[in-house]
Amino acid sequence: MELAEPEVVDDCRWLEKPPAGLEHRTLRRDEFWRGIPAYEKIDAEAFHSHVFQTRSSITSVDRLARVLGNRVPEAFYEDVRKGLRRSPMSIRISPYILSLIDWDDPYGDPLRTQFLPVASQQLPDHPELYLDALNEQGDAPVPGLTHRYPDRALFLALDTCPVYCRFCTRSYAVGLDTEEVEKVHLGVSRERWERVFAYIASRPELEDIVVSGGDVYNLKAEQMWLLGETLLKINQIRRFRFATKGPAVIPQKLLTDRAWTDALTGVVEMGRRMHKEVVLHTHFNHPAEITGVTQDAMDLLMERGITVRNQAVLQRGVNDDAATMNLLVKRLSYVNVQPYYVFFHDLVQGVEDLRTSLEAGLQVEKRVRGTTAGFNTPTFIVDTLGGGGKRDAHSYEYYNRETGVAVYTSPVVRPGAYFFYFDPIDCLDGEVRSRWADAVWRRQMMEEALAVAKQGMG
Repeated sequence: MELAEPEVVDDCRWLEKPPAGLEHRTLRRDEFWRGIPAYEKIDAEAFHSHVFQTRSSITSVDRLARVLGNRVPEAFYEDVRKGLRRSPMSIRISPYILSLIDWDDPYGDPLRTQFLPVASQQLPDHPELYLDALNEQGDAPVPGLTHRYPDRALFLALDTCPVYCRFCTRSYAVGLDTEEVEKVHLGVSRERWERVFAYIASRPELEDIVVSGGDVYNLKAEQMWLLGETLLKINQIRRFRFATKGPAVIPQKLLTDRAWTDALTGVVEMGRRMHKEVVLHTHFNHPAEITGVTQDAMDLLMERGITVRNQAVLQRGVNDDAATMNLLVKRLSYVNVQPYYVFFHDLVQGVEDLRTSLEAGLQVEKRVRGTTAGFNTPTFIVDTLGGGGKRDAHSYEYYNRETGVAVYTSPVVRPGAYFFYFDPIDCLDGEVRSRWADAVWRRQMMEEALAVAKQGMG
């Protein structure tokens, strides 16, 4: 007996203004790119090709100016040029993301904020900031493999991405060298990969691998197969995750690069036959990044049985209010992406303007919980300075909201050690800000917080 195709109900996509509470179902399917001077004559088929998206990426301010023309004044381009001088990341933006930015309000747009630095909004770096703040290199037994947690490890397979985010926590390695940072290069290398595979195979406690970079979107289909098959054939490996920003910035690749998507699907299916889990982890930060093309791409992955989870970063002016975060969570759930983590912003060079206080993020988390089912409600996480690993943001041993110093412990990863997290200094009162400018006062505030944490009085 053949089953009839289920009736598809057009649920609010046709409405210009959906009913309250259903805004997450309204996804853009207009030809939004035609508002960009360089793209106004490009048809939908051409624009939504992964080849166009990749080859037409914006990689310099001069190219940005050629694409946008007079949509923004010359002063904006100069602001970006000055901002890049302090940035640890170079420019790379897909036409898709560029077209979704509101160029009538570039300074207030949350997508522009993530990808294009402007000097007029930058703040001085926190005095306790340093490159590789999470100590990924210090926990690397072989180049490009961080083994911090007992049963899992992070494999940095490459050092390039389809776009470069201002806030990248791996600015020490990802992308081109900048005026601020000379990178540690971890390019695709069969020899380096073999050393990683050998180490993983030699450690029977390892069961879980995150394959990241860089971004696996930039791997060739045959490289995806090589990685997937090799990891699955290591007996003790029970699960691994491919990590990619790609679905958020070039969702077209999943629809038009059949070889890559087939390789991902093949690895997932091979894992299923071996009773091992292979999933895709991605990175949406704002609901405006999710369009009808995103939904089409996620529908394809759903049809192929591929689980997709999201890891967002909490960013000031992007998603640090409850309404935006709630909409992001609901919209992700609607397109079958599971909201998994929201990370408090790491202390990254050149992006202090994006960080929030711990208190501000906790208030957002309080207002998100209960919005939807628990399994689709993200956990808010602090990845501690110095390599203590991920901690539930609420689990601090002590948090002084006046000085902005929080102290965490990590009993499994670093028994007996204590780890700091710091609020942005501009969020503190004037007198406390002046203390942070003095090295003696700074050390005293940290030592006082540490002493209270050790006494268990937090």
